Amino acid sequence: MLFPNMMKALLTIFMARILIGSVSVNAQSVADIVTDSFFNGIIDQSDASCEGRNFYTRAAFLEAVDSYPQFGTADDTRREVAAFFAHVTHETGHLCFINEIDGPSLPTSQYCDPAQFPCNPEKSYYGRGPLQLTWNFNYIPAGQSIGFDGLNSPEIVASDPVIAFKTAVWFWVNNVQPVIGQGFGATIRAINGAIECNGGNPPAVEARVGYYIDYCNQLGVDPGPNLRC
Repeated sequence: MLFPNMMKALLTIFMARILIGSVSVNAQSVADIVTDSFFNGIIDQSDASCEGRNFYTRAAFLEAVDSYPQFGTADDTRREVAAFFAHVTHETGHLCFINEIDGPSLPTSQYCDPAQFPCNPEKSYYGRGPLQLTWNFNYIPAGQSIGFDGLNSPEIVASDPVIAFKTAVWFWVNNVQPVIGQGFGATIRAINGAIECNGGNPPAVEARVGYYIDYCNQLGVDPGPNLRC
């Protein structure tokens, strides 16, 4: 029979090993998770002629994440990475598109809401970048956070890959990360809920969910509940 003090010491060591083991799993950095293989596995599925092939890079993504250390801190980092790239994959067609399809041909007033933020009548605020940043009320505060003129130079999001990824991460940590604990369905609602959720576009929802489950499987993490919106 072990003495009480010895039993206590052994229990302490045992619990410490459990905690260390769990920390080592959950403390994986974003760079550890988003490997070259993972990133290339997404972009390699796009057509060789895609403009995004020569624009989006893992290095640009990681540089962007460095400016937002809160990215990857919600729940399980692997699950958050899977959710982020599921939406990026859907929004850009496996990192193919930089600009919204037909965006340049839209009238400049298409995504202008002057209620809280101004618009430059000579500029267009259509979707650009990994999460297709859209509307003047997103471009302007994103620019203020990142350091570009979102009012007068929204096109920089489609010409600078680091800024492009920074806008995606900025939108994510401000609008999506706060609800990620409610399940992947809540992240769909945060990104495009008005158009896709509540039966608005079931195929789009299923596409996002499919990518998410795939990436969760690749990263070895359970997708969790509440996948749809």
